[in-house]
Amino acid sequence: MNGSTVSIENVSKHFGDFHALDNINFTIKQGEFFSLLGPSGCGKTTLLRIIAGFEFPDEGAVLFDDKNVVQLPPNKRQSNTVFQNYALFPHMTVYDNVAFPLKLKKMDKKAIDAKVREYLHLVQLDEHIFKKPNQLSGGQRQRVSIARALINEPKVLLLDEPLSALDAKLRSSLLLDLDALHDKIGITFIFVTHDQSEALAVSDRIAVMNKGHVLQIGTPFEIYESPATQFVAQFIGDTNLFESTVVECEPHQTPGKDPDFMVTLHTPALGMQAQLTGETAATREEDKNILVTDYEHTDKGQKIAFTIRPEKIRITTEEPKINGRKDINVFKGIVEEPVYTGFQSKFYVRLENGTIVKVFKQHTNYLDDGPEIQWKDTVYISWSAEDGYIVEDIQK
Repeated sequence: MNGSTVSIENVSKHFGDFHALDNINFTIKQGEFFSLLGPSGCGKTTLLRIIAGFEFPDEGAVLFDDKNVVQLPPNKRQSNTVFQNYALFPHMTVYDNVAFPLKLKKMDKKAIDAKVREYLHLVQLDEHIFKKPNQLSGGQRQRVSIARALINEPKVLLLDEPLSALDAKLRSSLLLDLDALHDKIGITFIFVTHDQSEALAVSDRIAVMNKGHVLQIGTPFEIYESPATQFVAQFIGDTNLFESTVVECEPHQTPGKDPDFMVTLHTPALGMQAQLTGETAATREEDKNILVTDYEHTDKGQKIAFTIRPEKIRITTEEPKINGRKDINVFKGIVEEPVYTGFQSKFYVRLENGTIVKVFKQHTNYLDDGPEIQWKDTVYISWSAEDGYIVEDIQK
């Protein structure tokens, strides 16, 4: 790999009384596509600017391959930055914009020409080489900016919300191009975004930030499926989140999986589970508690938050056949609002106690979808204990 390892050690930054970053610590691996994700004002851009050398931390160190670069100016670090607003010279052609860093180094004209054409080919701009920036689309201008940042052959490429000025379709296309470019050149990419779908799509790992803190670092799968805090659960995708109290926590073993715990939760917001009829009536009692599996032991009486993703919930107009399984949570309600979005339908189901639960149903095969669910239909929603997740303690 051609990239550098980047280590952030005890970095803090204040602007007057505002704590932009509070004792940040983590390491970005060599050649990794790493995203800093969070809402506006969370500190992600400040951290990127500190890595780039445009800001200095009040405390802490930034290491490129074990070398502290905090005292080095931006042009002395082995990194380059791609900005949101492109930062191109409007009076120069695409060729001259990309060649500019090499001309500052007083490289030979023939060598400059070869490298400029190589990097413009890399970002698929061969046909636009002699155009001015105002003759290009937003996506093309950002490609020029990326080529100019890469032509110095940095070990770390810093991307400060590079897609936010583009429309949704173009943003999606350029995001895939960025991912492919990273695979080709193999250097370390550090990508700042407030868009969780962008981070999930391309990142090897993601750091979720809020109010100057890193709340969780993990792969897209880990961040989405196993959120560490209530904020992460709600910020990454849609979810249903409820305050709960632990009633019981017992060792549990699912065949073919690691041992875990089956946790019984008292969740007032969900009310009573549905009373089912037929063959399930003898094996299932009306219950005000729900079940969820967890890899960590929780104490009886502990206040926690329980989350269940909308797409993990099954919705039917008929009673679900759970065949005596006690690890299936079932509630009854009325469809308050159905929203058709093309590839899926979103249902807002009002439970018998008034709580609204979001349910997403993917459209796969029309014949397999069953009866169409409509506004004011009475429905059953159900999910497995394994699909719910316990996040941080409720803050008192």
